[in-house]
Amino acid sequence: MPPLEAWEKVYISDEDFVDNMHYQQACTACHGGAGGVASKEEAHVGLVQDPSSDPQSTCATCHGDIVETASTSLHYAINGYETVLQARGADFGDPQMAEAFTNHCTSCHTTCGQCHVSRPTFTGGGLIAGHTFKKVASIKDTCLACHGGRTGPEYQGKNEGVEGDVHWMKGGMPCISCHQVEEFHGDGTVYAHRYADAEAPACTDCHPDVVGGADGVPQHAIHGEKLACQVCHSAGDYKNCYSCHVGKDEDGLPYRQLEPSVMDFKIGLNPYKSEDRPYDYVLLRHVPVTSDIFDFYGEDLLPDFDAVPTWKYATPHNIQRVTTQNSDCANCHGNAELFLTADDVLPEELEANQAVIVPEVPAGP
Repeated sequence: MPPLEAWEKVYISDEDFVDNMHYQQACTACHGGAGGVASKEEAHVGLVQDPSSDPQSTCATCHGDIVETASTSLHYAINGYETVLQARGADFGDPQMAEAFTNHCTSCHTTCGQCHVSRPTFTGGGLIAGHTFKKVASIKDTCLACHGGRTGPEYQGKNEGVEGDVHWMKGGMPCISCHQVEEFHGDGTVYAHRYADAEAPACTDCHPDVVGGADGVPQHAIHGEKLACQVCHSAGDYKNCYSCHVGKDEDGLPYRQLEPSVMDFKIGLNPYKSEDRPYDYVLLRHVPVTSDIFDFYGEDLLPDFDAVPTWKYATPHNIQRVTTQNSDCANCHGNAELFLTADDVLPEELEANQAVIVPEVPAGP
């Protein structure tokens, strides 16, 4: 490869890029614009900052199989947001609802480039390492750029008074050790939400001997499939958010207004009971949705708000082998503080959470 010309150093900014296969194409192959012109203004006509915003015309040239499945992935298609809002009665054919969704929900959509080249737009963007394409995305710049509000502090032990996840604290295990690439790129199936995927990681993938108590632990034999692993092995309280209101400021820029998160731990009934998730009890996390969240855009945009719980199925990433819950039977059995009962639920949300509220706390030993 010949040495970089002066103009190439300006626009590429890192010489390592010349060793990357993506350098073999002209800039215009991905970014558009105009070649063979003399001025910056002419060259930038039609420029596309994030070429992978239309992956079929860029990334698919070489990665067609990945692009085909990625278009259905939750990261790209944000199906979870759409399905839950539709379940609450959102009508995306309504211009008011459509504007609210575009302004405040689609920022969690991500593209190929926002994982493999830059930080996600949601966090302000910016190239991670010049134009170097990262095959394996980094925890700091990619995963926790979006998931650093709740999952990151749980996993890395940054919530005050709560241990981090043993997989991180003992070995620095990266996210991709459990969350395989098929989860990010999708498998071609349009899933309604992240817990609808039967292939999602499970503790038993690495610890199969806990099933039925084959490892000799009596609690595993006694509880069987009654409890999700996190119920006993979550190290402690995790973040819950109770309110989010959205709108536009005086300059027309969208904003979110959230109340401070609350650290809490609640066991509830499993809203997604299935062959893959047969548990009676799971951990629940309160999500920051309210019936009037979109009132800035129009009244009653979520007319069926009560159709979906505000306390949602949760899998906190703060796993430890020994926890308060499993150190003594009495710490769970008969302990109403740990279970989501009607007294824990806001009056205006009681109807929405009937499916997850525990009607009777399991008796003490």
